[in-house]
Amino acid sequence: MQPEPLTRLIEQMQRLPGIGRKSAQRLAFHILRHPRSEADELCDAICDVKDRVTYCSVCNNVTDVEPCAICSGDGRDRRIICVVEEPQNVLGIERTRDFKGLYHVLMGALSPLQGVGPDDLKIKGLLSRVGNGGVDEVILATNPNVEGEATAIYLAGLLKPFGVRVTRIAMGVPVGSDLEYADEITVHKAMEGRRDV
Repeated sequence: MQPEPLTRLIEQMQRLPGIGRKSAQRLAFHILRHPRSEADELCDAICDVKDRVTYCSVCNNVTDVEPCAICSGDGRDRRIICVVEEPQNVLGIERTRDFKGLYHVLMGALSPLQGVGPDDLKIKGLLSRVGNGGVDEVILATNPNVEGEATAIYLAGLLKPFGVRVTRIAMGVPVGSDLEYADEITVHKAMEGRRDV
């Protein structure tokens, strides 16, 4: 029988995405073994995020300033908007250091089976930004799954009347993998997204 506070901590850790019972136990015992100061720092960091981090009123990315550093940055190409599903997708694209445009975070993807329709996403803000002019291209960088594809197709239909170029990120076989292990849809997308060499 373990102490009630430890059981409660394990239960709370399990509520985090991707953390099962064993991982929650490892994390809880790690916290228990280390000094109180480290636990206090973790608690402070969690509370600080909840108190200070919000969503940008322009692009919906996470931020602690308004508007976010990307929307207010001088070196960004304001003629290009990359549309992603979630704020963590922005981090993935920014890590490449290749994209210099702006972003728009939808906060999800269309999923009728889960009750997520167009009104549940941040689509109106995107249409307003494009409608205000100055945007030449919208890159649809939604996830390569059924929901992401449906969202991209839906957005393309809404954006075409604005006269902007609408593109979709290429998808296919990941670098370092073997074709024999790729599924049919991945190989199909890789063939579709091929380019001149």
